[in-house]
Amino acid sequence: MSIATIKVIDSHTGGEPTRIVVAGIPDLGGGSIAEQANFFREHHDWLRSAVANEPRGHDAMVGGLLLPSSRPDCLCGVIFFNNISTLHMCIHGTIGLGVILAHLGKISPGEHRIDTSVGVITLTLHDDGKVSVANVPSYRMARQVAVQVPNYGEVKGDIAWGGNWFFLINEQGPPVDSQHISELTAFTTAVKNALADQGITGENGMEIDHIESFGPPADASLADSKNFVLCPGNAYDRSPCGTGTSAKLACLHADKKLTAGQVWRQAGIINSVFEGSVEPIDETKCIPTVCGRAWIIGEATYHFSPDDPFRHGIASAT
Repeated sequence: MSIATIKVIDSHTGGEPTRIVVAGIPDLGGGSIAEQANFFREHHDWLRSAVANEPRGHDAMVGGLLLPSSRPDCLCGVIFFNNISTLHMCIHGTIGLGVILAHLGKISPGEHRIDTSVGVITLTLHDDGKVSVANVPSYRMARQVAVQVPNYGEVKGDIAWGGNWFFLINEQGPPVDSQHISELTAFTTAVKNALADQGITGENGMEIDHIESFGPPADASLADSKNFVLCPGNAYDRSPCGTGTSAKLACLHADKKLTAGQVWRQAGIINSVFEGSVEPIDETKCIPTVCGRAWIIGEATYHFSPDDPFRHGIASAT
């Protein structure tokens, strides 16, 4: 199936791209955002590929569909996706969505509730242009789980939910800096594959599809930690990763190393920084809030010529 045109607005959040489809979205069957995400994945995956994959996109591209919400308490709904499939949650993308909604004149500074496939989140647009996102409840499921990784030996990490499932590794493997991106990609890919091979999952058998490796920050006056995050589809996050920061905050909360309202500054692999804090729910669960900046970088209308063999994108090789 195809359509004539769609309209998109591009932004980047700390270097990580977000491409929101704002017009031309096909009927997704109604129901909850989770139900619409399933329908989108099953019946309109061509649109995901057309937006996120070459020749219009690339492996690091994250897209989203701006949708009405069936919930009266929500401003809108959103379905996020990347080069291979839909995503449960995307905080950097939500920060990008915030500046796009402001660009469209749909929001002004203040709090706005957004409907997602894993729950309602709260987006706050600040007067200075920053965007904060209060995420879904996050928690650490297991601490220091050992996995045997070919060519690397035993690697230990925490399993945590921050809107996606993460395996968080502290100071193991290659140095976490931009000079070792290829080595970090190989290491985290090997860890992800080993987790799958050894049957190590999140709750209810859900795949741990994000691997997060931590090291010291380049400048301790600007950040408390630095990370490298491997995303589904094997592209790395250019930003500090909002759901990854949420998972880190949940682990810090579980370890009693972060008090309510205390700010954690998480740097990403290119040294952009998110600020995070927690609102405790109990001793194990919390609501993480992640704050960052995004910038509008372009708008486009995509055309789908019937004789174009690549109008629906080139499937990712990853």
